[in-house]
Amino acid sequence: MTVTSGLSGRRGQAARNDEVILTAAREVFLANPSAPIAAVAERAAVGIGALYRRYAAKEDLLRKLCHDGLLRYIAEAEAAADEPDDWRAFTGFVERIVDADVHSLTVHLAGTFTPTEEMNRDAMRAGELAEGIFVRAHRSGKLRPEVVTADLVLVLEGCAAVRVPDAVRSAELRRRYLAVQLAGLSARDAGELPGPPPTAMELSWRWQQR
Repeated sequence: MTVTSGLSGRRGQAARNDEVILTAAREVFLANPSAPIAAVAERAAVGIGALYRRYAAKEDLLRKLCHDGLLRYIAEAEAAADEPDDWRAFTGFVERIVDADVHSLTVHLAGTFTPTEEMNRDAMRAGELAEGIFVRAHRSGKLRPEVVTADLVLVLEGCAAVRVPDAVRSAELRRRYLAVQLAGLSARDAGELPGPPPTAMELSWRWQQR
């Protein structure tokens, strides 16, 4: 059931129109972050005026897409708390994030808009939740001791970079390479990793607006 399924009348129609616009925007901007907002209206089959009434500028639309992705990340991280097995809480979380394709938004759209204070607060919340999941993964004894939360960011972005024209096949390939990555994160027979993990500055610089 979608979020809009419980709404009726004008509110329901407006919500459904918004879903169509956001789906189109995700498709358009993941393919070409420089695409004009008119391309979104064309893909969504809505008038440009109707789109501008909802999103006054392209940056507003980009913010909405990325904030929705961030909220999905938070929701999946919170759901991991219900998993009693520490290692499964970690692996289930990353599997759901890869399936949701959250990090494609980061890979393609980071630096194309200025985040709001609310987004910054939610990003901090997401980081705190991810750290908690990592603590549990380390507690399980199955995660390489030198792997830190920042490493996971680039692992997930690497999975998001796997993309072929067939969406179903893209999802299959991402799961395949996530399994390869998880095997590398395992503490079993683990050798020393080359170089230190990414720093906070190395992960955040691309969010500075271009």
